[in-house]
Amino acid sequence: MSVALLLSLIGLALMDSTSIGTLFIPVWLLLASGPVSVRRVMIYLGTIAGFYFVVGLLLYFGGSGLAELLGGALDNRPVLWGQLVLGVGLFVLSFRYDGKRGAGMGRVLRWRDRVTAGDSSSRWLVGLALFAALAEVATMLPYLGALGLLTTSGLAVSTSVALLVGYCLVMVLPAMLLLGARVAWPSWVEPVLARLNAWIVRTSGSMLGWVLGIAGFLIARDAAARLELFEMLSRR
Repeated sequence: MSVALLLSLIGLALMDSTSIGTLFIPVWLLLASGPVSVRRVMIYLGTIAGFYFVVGLLLYFGGSGLAELLGGALDNRPVLWGQLVLGVGLFVLSFRYDGKRGAGMGRVLRWRDRVTAGDSSSRWLVGLALFAALAEVATMLPYLGALGLLTTSGLAVSTSVALLVGYCLVMVLPAMLLLGARVAWPSWVEPVLARLNAWIVRTSGSMLGWVLGIAGFLIARDAAARLELFEMLSRR
């Protein structure tokens, strides 16, 4: 296992840690009136991490079978040019989500109201976590990128599964750190959480743009490298 692969997985996991399900909702749970319940937040985070892990296993083994079936088809130049166009398209599309149009603001505010007004039952928290994860399935680009790296890494299955577990833990680590700080230093952390909540509401419209932009850049860069476009430019 290379250091580059490990760093790439950590970076993608930290990107995933800033989604609605992994950061926004935990922050709102920590801001709910009354003393914070460690059990409530841990049930929520455990559910969403477990969901991601199960989905990751399904996609990993399905992706491995598909890669074996396709053989070297994905290395054909027409396919690589299509990948390059897709990456550039995603990067260009990301500029539509600049946060100035308030895209997604109403939905984010509705999410916050439901979380802070919700009851404390474990069933409700599990349902909330599953609903949040399902809502993000179509846009989990960092996670799909990580699965692609694992599928093509050539690592043993046990190693890949262990890395997938580590990915899911890193994904919820920032929220767990906030929970620990909220319990240990409530008077210091509550203003920080309030400012973080304000930032979430203010920038929610541009978060998808950042994800699309970074994912598009990585996809286009990979295709350009495999097409040897950088070498062609350097020879000129």
